[in-house]
Amino acid sequence: MSTAHEGRDEHADPHLQHHFGSMAQQYDSGKFGMWLFLVTEVLLFGGLFCAYAVYRANHPEIFAYAHQFLDKTLGGLNTLVLIVSSLTMAMAVRCAQLGQQRRLKQMLAATLLCACVFLGVKGVEYQHKWKHGLLWGTRYVPQGETVSPAATTATTVETTAATAAAPADGGTTLPHAATGPEGLADRPQAGHGDAAHGGHGPAGPVPRNVHLFFGIYFVMTGLHGIHVLAGMVAIVWLLRRSAAGEFGPEYFAPVDFVGLYWHLVDLIWIFLFPLLYLIH
Repeated sequence: MSTAHEGRDEHADPHLQHHFGSMAQQYDSGKFGMWLFLVTEVLLFGGLFCAYAVYRANHPEIFAYAHQFLDKTLGGLNTLVLIVSSLTMAMAVRCAQLGQQRRLKQMLAATLLCACVFLGVKGVEYQHKWKHGLLWGTRYVPQGETVSPAATTATTVETTAATAAAPADGGTTLPHAATGPEGLADRPQAGHGDAAHGGHGPAGPVPRNVHLFFGIYFVMTGLHGIHVLAGMVAIVWLLRRSAAGEFGPEYFAPVDFVGLYWHLVDLIWIFLFPLLYLIH
C-alpha cells in the first residue's frame, strides 16, 4: 500500500514538513498561500480607498481644506524611509538565497530600524493632531489661535448646509487653509488673514464636518501602522532564526514571504501619502 511519503528522501531537509513531498512543493504552496493572504489585504485596503473616494467626491471642500493640516515633510520622510526599507528587505531575501548569513542579519536589522523610524515619525504626527484636537467625530475640537471658535462650531453641523453654500459657478467656498496649527501646516500666506479671527485663521467660513477627513486619516494610517507593527514582529522572528543560521540557498522561504508582505505594506503607503497629504 502506497503512502503520501512514498519516495520521499529520508535525508530530506529538516525544514520539510511531513505533508509535503519536496522542498520545492513546500515553497510553491507557501508562496501561493502568501499571495492569497496579500489579496485579502488588498481587498481590505481597497474598501478603505473606496470610502476615501466616495467621501472626497461628496465633500471635496473638506479634503482640500483639512489636508493642509498634515505635515508634508514628515509624510515625505516616512515615504523615503519605507522605500529604503523595501530595498533592504529585498537585499535580505537575496542574501538568504545566497547563504550570506551576516549580511542577511544586517539587512533585516536595517529594515527593522526603518520601521521603527516610520512609527516614530507617525507617533510625532499623531501627537500633534491630538494636541491640537484634530481628531475624528466628536473628538474633533480644534485648538489654538489658528482655528477660530466659529470654525469649531461649524464642524458640528451636518453637511447639508455646506452643500447649500456652494457657489453657483461650481467652485468652492473653501478659504485658504494654510494657517493650520504651528508645525502642522504650511507657512501662512499674506493676504489670507481674517480680521475677525485676529488675523490668524483662514479667511471666510471653514468647511463643515472637517472631522470626516481626520476620521478617514486616522483609520487608514492607523490600520497601516498596525500592519507595519506586524511586519516588525515578523522581522524580529526572522532575525532570531537567521541568528541560528537556519536560512540558506536550500531554505529561505520565510524571508521571501515576509519580504512580500513588507513590500505590500510599503506599496500601500505609497498610495496613502499622495491621497492624504498632497492632493488638493
